[in-house]
Amino acid sequence: MRDRSALVQTTLLVGSPRKGSRTGGIAIRLMEELSPALAAEGVELARPDIVDLADVGAALPLRASRSVPLGPEIERSLGLVRRAGLLMVVSPTFKGTYTGLLKLFLDMLPMDGLADCVAVGAMTAGWAKHRGAGDQYLRPLLTELGATAPVPCLSILEEEFEDVPEVVAGWSRRWAPALGAVVRHQHQSAPPLVSHPLTGARAS
Repeated sequence: MRDRSALVQTTLLVGSPRKGSRTGGIAIRLMEELSPALAAEGVELARPDIVDLADVGAALPLRASRSVPLGPEIERSLGLVRRAGLLMVVSPTFKGTYTGLLKLFLDMLPMDGLADCVAVGAMTAGWAKHRGAGDQYLRPLLTELGATAPVPCLSILEEEFEDVPEVVAGWSRRWAPALGAVVRHQHQSAPPLVSHPLTGARAS
């Protein structure tokens, strides 16, 4: 049996407001491709926990603030997103950027709330002109929150949905070595686990 302490905790955060979305399916496919690719780089991933905002969206307060109780479901979701390890954030493109639901959720984090995470972003889009939305908007958002985001976001256009396995596999082959090196370093140098307070929202 593998030592669980040697496994890198992994969280998939799906920013689509629609349950069972294609974006969520792409998140799973990305995980399936990255797991063996990272294993080849000496990084063993634990089975991922999925935070699907389509499940918790109705529970999100209209505006995150210190005076609004988050509730146990949101607290748990934020805890999974914040923990040390690999965080994958996947969103459809909406009006040229990530969804408002994803922004609302991440706004509940304090400054440097993702400081223990190595983050990978992925976005789906309908138009070719939005292919760069992940690196233009999502990746900076993750680094703004303190995450290390060492590789470009995966971008998949609707016209490529029939070829998702090949697109994801190609991205994984190209970027797994660099991602694996960063995750391995972070995991080996990680301090003991601590409990993060989750009630502080970012100032706006």
